[in-house]
Amino acid sequence: MYEMMLRLEGKRERNLYEQIYEYVKGEIQRGNIRCGERLPSTRLLAQQLGVSRSTAQLAYEQLLSEGYIEAVPCKGYFVCQVEELYDLGQRESGGEVREWKGEEKKWLYDFTPSGIDLEHFPYSVWRKLYREVLQDDQRELFHLGDAKGEISLRETICQYLHQARGVRLQASQVILGAGNDYLQMLLSRMLGTGYRIAMESPTYRHAYDIFQRLGYECRTVSMDRYGMSVEELRLSGADIAYVMPSHQYPMGVVMPIKRRQELLQWAAKGEGRYIIEDDYDSEFRYGGKPIPSLQGSDSHQRVIYIGTFSKSIAPSIRISYLVLPLPLLERYEQVGRSFSCTVSRTDQRVLQYFMERGYFERHLNKMRALYKSKHDVLLAEVKGMKSVRRILGERSGVHILLQMNGEMSEEERILRAEQAGVKVYPLSEYCIDQRRYEPTVILGYATMTEEEIQKAAGILREVWG
Repeated sequence: MYEMMLRLEGKRERNLYEQIYEYVKGEIQRGNIRCGERLPSTRLLAQQLGVSRSTAQLAYEQLLSEGYIEAVPCKGYFVCQVEELYDLGQRESGGEVREWKGEEKKWLYDFTPSGIDLEHFPYSVWRKLYREVLQDDQRELFHLGDAKGEISLRETICQYLHQARGVRLQASQVILGAGNDYLQMLLSRMLGTGYRIAMESPTYRHAYDIFQRLGYECRTVSMDRYGMSVEELRLSGADIAYVMPSHQYPMGVVMPIKRRQELLQWAAKGEGRYIIEDDYDSEFRYGGKPIPSLQGSDSHQRVIYIGTFSKSIAPSIRISYLVLPLPLLERYEQVGRSFSCTVSRTDQRVLQYFMERGYFERHLNKMRALYKSKHDVLLAEVKGMKSVRRILGERSGVHILLQMNGEMSEEERILRAEQAGVKVYPLSEYCIDQRRYEPTVILGYATMTEEEIQKAAGILREVWG
């Protein structure tokens, strides 16, 4: 049932029933109240808005007479099918159209770099674990839990991070949150906003925007083939360096040990300096062993490690984790515990079982094999393109970059692909500074089948020459 959030103004020229009528009419025209949705009864509406029942009845009668709603005997009032009324309402009002009325563009093929393969998500296992958690009548799961997250899940994550990523940590250092956005906000409450944050360019633009909105002064530092330039970092005057050393996004650079040591030395030599290590998709590497974390080499407690299950399981799981260096734990106890954990305790318990019982490891192994096969198919297709000068970021992650020859601009290549029904992504969208880069496009392959990858690559070959 639709609940009306209407504030009536008694001193307006129009009667109260007219205000109710116009509000409901506008909500229907804008699509906020959909066809078939039941409206409150006149008695309930009158109670909600603090008006007489006759006032509510007058408003409904006007809507009935104009065909916006219908009265179903013994059931109530329902919204009618009113297609095109939104356009009509805009034209009648003579006002500026402020809302987009069309549908999103539908692509034949979308090389999005941010998606994952959900066709192979372990739905049956996840359902089974949910049923088990809920059938046990664990009443404590419905109380507010530890602000850091469930200790049992944090201990499980500790074991995984130590074994798979070489992270050195205790469960007390782990804080769970619903997505990296929340953890960035929480980190800003602990650190304060007096820091300057250096990020690579190109970089993960969403994180950059979040830091700016949190009030941080953000600096950009260029990259070379080894990652963030430490010399430029020194000159930037930054106090915090945000890096993705295991697989830089979007360039795909894996930072070698020498550059990692230089970064750690930079952090250790300055008072109050930190490195934020974003380890968003290190699970997917298709040649050699996984790259150890930067945090595991930190002997001065300067690395803040952040990770997520969005790529390895599913984005909607919304469970990310922050590993604080020991000096920041005291600050968290002072400030951070004011914020409750934003992840459901039920979801935490399900994830704990998923990891403890080996389902997570088996899922990762299956997805690595699946992504590697898609990766190999895409590489085979693009290597035959004459317009591709260089391939970047292969052998890890779920996207590659194509550095193109200069015969056609990046914008022209994007446009030609879109006109043919294929969505590709320009590197320029991830660039913060004004430096010039070779025309480069990003192709993500996680959400597509191997057959779709081949067909989409064939279209690109035709339109790009």
